Amino acid sequence: MIPHQPIAAPDAPLARRNPVAKVAAALVLSVALIATVDPVTPAVAIGFQLAVVPLFGVRYSALARRAWPLLLSALGIFGTLLLFAAERTGTLLWQAGPVEVTTGVLGTALGMALRVVAVALPGVLVFATTDPTDLADALVQNVKAPPRFAIGALAAFRLVPLLAVEWQMVSLARRARGIEAGRNPLARLRLFGSTAFTLLVGAIRRGTRLAAAMDARGFDSGVPRTAARRQRFGAADAALIAGAVLLAGAALGLSVALGTFRPLLR
Repeated sequence: MIPHQPIAAPDAPLARRNPVAKVAAALVLSVALIATVDPVTPAVAIGFQLAVVPLFGVRYSALARRAWPLLLSALGIFGTLLLFAAERTGTLLWQAGPVEVTTGVLGTALGMALRVVAVALPGVLVFATTDPTDLADALVQNVKAPPRFAIGALAAFRLVPLLAVEWQMVSLARRARGIEAGRNPLARLRLFGSTAFTLLVGAIRRGTRLAAAMDARGFDSGVPRTAARRQRFGAADAALIAGAVLLAGAALGLSVALGTFRPLLR
């Protein structure tokens, strides 16, 4: 099952911050890190992000269990660029047949892999320390997002774990009927596609029923809604966003000072 509940200690200093402030801080870091492809900027950002993990009330082991797909993606990007990069600039470091690893290729591959982790890790921390209901309430109260959008997104987010459960149920039902791919990779691919299509059809039907149920309960009435839990945006929340801006500036400044800054758009 895909986890969606927060895993942070509720009394942790940064876990208590307004959900909108945490999302805004993550966006600030993401935008700054996308601007460059050098490895220094994301490395500095990752180091700081890992250093503040205890302030979010999250254990490193719990964070690793949630972020392992991210780490796997970063390793895949690093290996792909290292082996199949078109430009082989710089000094030759290692060669095995047609594969040549140069300083330019290594820097680009390392920079892209680290950037993926640095951009996505704040989002992992935000959703690991934020209750989805609090996030929807904060979007409506602090950002003035339409309640229909915010509550609909909350309902969809709550239903995400059901997709994993239904995938397992469909797979077990097909196995009980003798529909298995065995060791044939093509059969596995066809079975994967048909299972995904079955899951898509079920998700569309559930979404249609959920939309009708929400409209029947007055979520689209246009009448101003009250909030059961107030989400206040205070000075500490503004300081969190300011800290993210300072971190992004420091990481980019250090990269420029070391001469490694490589803008994405030249």
